[in-house]
Amino acid sequence: MKMHQFFPLLILLAAVTSTPGMCQSNSKTFSADIVIYGGTSAGISAAVQAARLGKSVTIIEPSSRLGGLTTGGLGQTDIGNKQVIGGISREFYQNIAAHYDDPAHWIWQEKSEYRDGGQTRTGSGEDAMWTFEPSAALKVFEKMLDDLDITVVYQERLNRETGVSKTDARIATITMESGQTFSGKVFIDATYEGDLMAAAGVSYTVGRESNDQYGETLNGIQAVKNGTTLRGGASNNAVHHNFIKGVDPYIVKGDPSSGLLPFIEEGGPGTIGEGDDGVQAYCFRMTLTDHPDNRIPFRKPDNYREQDYELLFRNYEAATGPIEEMYWYGDRLVPWINSSMPNRKTDTNNQKGFSTDFIGQNKDYPEASYEERERILQRHRDYQQGLMWTLAYHPRIPEKVRDAVSKWGTCKDEYEREDGWQAQLYVREARRMVSDYVMTQKNCEKIEVVPDPVGMGAYGMDSHHIKRYVNAEGHVANEGNVEAHVGGPYPISYRSIVPKKEECANLVVPVCLSASHIGFGSMRMEPVFMVLGQSAAIIASMAVEEESAVQELAYPELKTALLEHGQVLE
Repeated sequence: MKMHQFFPLLILLAAVTSTPGMCQSNSKTFSADIVIYGGTSAGISAAVQAARLGKSVTIIEPSSRLGGLTTGGLGQTDIGNKQVIGGISREFYQNIAAHYDDPAHWIWQEKSEYRDGGQTRTGSGEDAMWTFEPSAALKVFEKMLDDLDITVVYQERLNRETGVSKTDARIATITMESGQTFSGKVFIDATYEGDLMAAAGVSYTVGRESNDQYGETLNGIQAVKNGTTLRGGASNNAVHHNFIKGVDPYIVKGDPSSGLLPFIEEGGPGTIGEGDDGVQAYCFRMTLTDHPDNRIPFRKPDNYREQDYELLFRNYEAATGPIEEMYWYGDRLVPWINSSMPNRKTDTNNQKGFSTDFIGQNKDYPEASYEERERILQRHRDYQQGLMWTLAYHPRIPEKVRDAVSKWGTCKDEYEREDGWQAQLYVREARRMVSDYVMTQKNCEKIEVVPDPVGMGAYGMDSHHIKRYVNAEGHVANEGNVEAHVGGPYPISYRSIVPKKEECANLVVPVCLSASHIGFGSMRMEPVFMVLGQSAAIIASMAVEEESAVQELAYPELKTALLEHGQVLE
C-alpha cells in the first residue's frame, strides 16, 4: 500500500498540486498501531521498520518537510565509527550511494570532479556514502517510505497543554492544535524537543548536570582556564572555538560603564563542574554553493545592526601574535567549517569564537511555546544572515575573508524558501528524558557497559558553547565547549529510550533519550537517531504483539529481533 499524506484542510488546496498520491480524509480521528510524533530521521526509520513488521503507522510531522536535520542541512555525517551503523540507518546511507551512482543526479558538476571534504569520508569500495545534499536525503527518505502502509500527516502540532489523554499510565490519544486526534497502541516521540514526552508527564531535564550528580568530569560549567583561549585540561574550550585573547567586551573599549556588547551575559562563567540550565548553542547548518547559476548571494537583513557583529570585528583586529597565527591558519581565516558536498555544495558549520552558533540565545527554546520558538528561530536566522553578509561585504572584515566568503551563497535548488535558507534549526539538544537508566560519560568511556543494548554510539562527547561572558582579565570569552574522545564504540541501553513504567507504559523516546548532558553530546548524531528509531519501532511492535508495556519485553527476545533486522549491538 502506498504512503498516504494528509495535510490540514487550510493548506489542502495549496498542497494538492505538489504532493503526489495525497489522500484527503474528513475524519477527525486517525488510528494506527504505532503513532510517531516527529518526522525526523529517527521517526522515518521507526516508521519504515514498523511498517515492514506489518504494523499500521502514522507519522505526524509538525513542519512541511520530512527528515529533520538530515534533510535540513546536516549532510556531513558525524559518526565516529562506521562499523556500528547497521540496519535501516546503514540502508539509508547505502541508498544515498545508489542515488549518486545515477549520472542524472550530478547537475552542477561531474561526479569525477567531486572531492569528499567531510570529516566522515567515503572510502574506496564502500557500499555506503556519508556526505550528501539535503535534497538527495529527502528523495531517499521518500522512496524508502513509498509502498508501505504509512500515513504521513504534515503541519499538525501537538496541543502541549491538554492534547495527551492517558489511561492507567498509557497514552490513549494525542490531539493536535487543530483538533485532529490520533489513537494508537504505542507512541514514539521522535522530535528533537521531546514535546510528546513532556506532555505525557514523563520525567525529563534541561541543561547541564553537575559533575557530582553522575560522577562525571566533563559535565557542568566549562570555563576557560586561567583566562586564556588555550586548551584547558583534557578537552574543553579548544582554541578554535574561542576568542583571541584580549578582545574587549564593552560598547566603548575599556569603559565598563558603557555597557556590554550584544550577546554577552553579566557576571562570570560560574564554577567549573557545577550544573546550570544552559543549552548548547544552535545554528543553521547552511547549504552553500559557489556555482554562479545556482547561487543566491548573501543578503543584508532588513533589521541588520552593525553592533551585533562588533565582537567579530574586534576578534579579527586582535590577530597579532603566534597563537593568533595558529588560530587563523590557512583556509581557516573564515570562521566556519565548510565541508564539501556533491554538486558544488557544502555543509557549513560553526568554528571560532564568533561564528554561526548564536551563543546563549536559545536558552528558553526547549520549554518555549510554539510562537516563542518561531521568534527564537527567526532571531537565529536574522543573526546568521547578518553574519554571512558581514563576512562577505563589510569593510571592517579583512579583504581575504571577504573574497573567500562572497563567492558563496545559498542554493536555489535545496529548500522551499526563496532566499535559500532552510526551515530546520539545528536543535543540538533540548529536553532529555530521565528514565530508569541514564547514559553518562561513564558509558561513553566504557567505564560502565550496559547489558541491554539497542544500538551503539561512537562519536566523541561534543558540546557547543552555552554562554558568552567577561573573564577575570576583562576580556570576552565563550563557555561550554567540550570535545572529548570516547573509549571506542559503546552500547546504548534499552532502558534509556523507554520511560519509567509508572509514568508511561506505551511510549518510546529514541531522540530525547535518557542521558546526561555530556553523554547526550556523544549520542546526538543523526545515524544514531536512525538506529534508535529502528530499535524503538521493534520495541513498539513487540509490545503491540505481546500486549505488554514497552518496558516489559524480555531482553533476549528483543536482542534476537534487533539482530535479525541488522542492528549492530557489539
